[in-house]
Amino acid sequence: MNVSVVSTPDSPLADSAVLFKRIGELLLEQSGLSEAQLEQGLATQTKTGERLGEILVKQKAITEWELLVALGSQFGVEVAESLPGQLNTEFTAHLPIGFLKSHLMIPLITEERIAIAATDPTSFEPLDEVRHRLKMGMCPMVLSSRQEIIRAINNAYDMSSMNNADEVMQDIDEEDPDVLFSRIEEVGDLLDDTSDSPVIRLVNLMLSQAVRNNVSDIHIEPYQNSLKIRQRLDGVLYDMFSPPFHVAAALTSRVKLMAKMNIAEKRLPQDGRIEIKVGNKDIDIRVSTLPTSFGERVVMRLLDKSSVRMSLTDLGMSDDRLELFSRIIEAPNGIVLVTGPTGSGKTTTLYAALSAINHVGINIITVEDPIEYRIPGIAQVQVNPKIDLSFASGLRSIVRQDPDVILIGEIRDLETAEIAIQSALTGHLVFSTLHTNDAPSSITRLRDMGVEPFLIASAINAILAQRLVRIICNQCREPYTPSPTELVRVGLDKHTIDHRPVYRGRGCEACNHTGYRGRTGIHEFLIMDEAMKNLVLTTSGASKLRELARERGMLTLVENGADKILAGITSIEEVYRVAHG
Repeated sequence: MNVSVVSTPDSPLADSAVLFKRIGELLLEQSGLSEAQLEQGLATQTKTGERLGEILVKQKAITEWELLVALGSQFGVEVAESLPGQLNTEFTAHLPIGFLKSHLMIPLITEERIAIAATDPTSFEPLDEVRHRLKMGMCPMVLSSRQEIIRAINNAYDMSSMNNADEVMQDIDEEDPDVLFSRIEEVGDLLDDTSDSPVIRLVNLMLSQAVRNNVSDIHIEPYQNSLKIRQRLDGVLYDMFSPPFHVAAALTSRVKLMAKMNIAEKRLPQDGRIEIKVGNKDIDIRVSTLPTSFGERVVMRLLDKSSVRMSLTDLGMSDDRLELFSRIIEAPNGIVLVTGPTGSGKTTTLYAALSAINHVGINIITVEDPIEYRIPGIAQVQVNPKIDLSFASGLRSIVRQDPDVILIGEIRDLETAEIAIQSALTGHLVFSTLHTNDAPSSITRLRDMGVEPFLIASAINAILAQRLVRIICNQCREPYTPSPTELVRVGLDKHTIDHRPVYRGRGCEACNHTGYRGRTGIHEFLIMDEAMKNLVLTTSGASKLRELARERGMLTLVENGADKILAGITSIEEVYRVAHG
C-alpha cells in the first residue's frame, strides 16, 4: 500500500479505488483495524460497490469516529466530535431541512467562524449548492458524525421556528379547507413539514416548541372573544400563544384530524391519539376535546417515549427511603399502593418499580388506562370500556395468565379492589394507584369502598404518597432570608434552619424566567407493620393512622419537602403549593 493520494474538499478524485486503498492504509495505521478485517472489507466492497469505510463501520471493524479521523487526515480537514450549540439560523430560510438531512451537512455560522459540517468530504455538488445559496464563498469544511449533524440540524430548525410564531399568526386568516384537511403522513419529522397553510404551520410550531421546552400539556381554550393557547411546564400553566379568535374552529379541527377523531362531531367529548416525531424524539400525544359554550376545548398530553425515566434513583427519594422501597417491591406477594392527584408522577413511579424488578424469571402483566409507555418484556393490557374490558374484567383474565407481578392502573371500585386483594393473598405482588391526598387516607378510602378491614390489613404491604415539586434552577438560584410566616408554612423555624441558606430561583434564560428547571418527588411512605395492621382492624380514622405512622418513622409530604428545602433542591413556596392541603 504505497500509493498516496493528494486531494482537497473541492477537487474530485481521479480514481475512487485509490481512495479506498489509501483509506485502508490510514485505518491500519490509526485505528485497531487488522489486515484480515481490511481484506474482508475489500472483498465485500468488490461485490457491493459500497465505500470501504462504510463497510468497515457496518462490520464493526472500526468506529464511525475512527473513519472520520482517517478521512480528516486524508483530505486535510478538521474533525469535530461536537458542533456548536448556538448557530446563526438564518440559513433555515434558504435551505430545506430535507436537503441538509439527505446530504448530512449543515452550515456552521457563528461569530467566530463560517464553515460547513458534513460526514462525507466528497459530497462536492451539495457542498457547492450550500455555498452558492448562502453566498459563503470557499469556506472550509468540518467533518463530524451523522448523529451530531442530525442533532445540529434539528436544533437549528427548531430554534428558527421559535421566532416564527408572530409571523405565522399574522398570516392566519380564512383559508382553503382542502389545505387544512390535507392528509397527514404517518411517518416523518414534524420539522420537515413545509406546508404553506398558516394553521398547519401554527399547529406544527406549537407542538415542536412544546417538545423543545419539555412541556407536559398543551391547552387550546376558546373564550367569548379570544383564543388562548397555554402550556404546562413543570406542573404550572403558562401562556403560549394568543391566535385570532376566528381560527379556533380550524385549529381544533386540525388537531382532531391528526388524532383521527370525528371532526364533524362537536357536541360530544372525544379522545384520540397522535404519534409524531420532532427531531430525534418520538412523541406520543393523548388528545381530549370538551364542548364548551364558546367552542371545543382541547387538551393534549405529551409523552416523550425516548426519554422516559425508568430508574428508581430518578424518583428523588432519600437513600434510606430508596433502600426501603426497593425491598418492599421485591416482596413475593402483597399490595403496594401509590397515591396522589393526577399529574403527581404515580405511573412513572410504578413503571420504575416494574423496570427494577423485571427480569427473565418473573411474569409481569399490567392492565392500564391508558398505556403511557411500552416496557420491553412486560405484557400490557389496555382498558377498553366499549367492549366491556374494564380494570376488573381485565384483572380476572390476567390472574389466569400465571403472573408473578400485576400492575393495575387504578383501583376505582370495590370489584377491582377485591380482585386485587384476592390476588395479593394468593401469592401475587400487586401494584396499583389511588387518588387520595396522603398515605393514611388510602386506608380510609378502601374502607369507604366497602373493603373489609381485615382484608386491608392482610393484603397491603406499603402505601407511597407523592407529589412533584419543581427544582430550583442552578443557573439563577440565590440564597435569601425567608420570613417567619414562610417558614411556618412548611413546619420550619429559625432554630430549625440553624443558619443554613434557603434558596429561591431568580429567573433566567436557562429556565424561561421561571426560576425552576425540572421536577423531583417528595414522598410519604407508610409501611404496614404489625402495629399498623392492628390499628387498621380497630379504626378507619386517617388522623389516628397518621399519628401512629409518624411514631413508626413516617415523614409527611411537608416534612420530606422541608428536607429538600434545606438541601437547596426546591423552594418554600413550591412545597407549600403542592403539599399544604
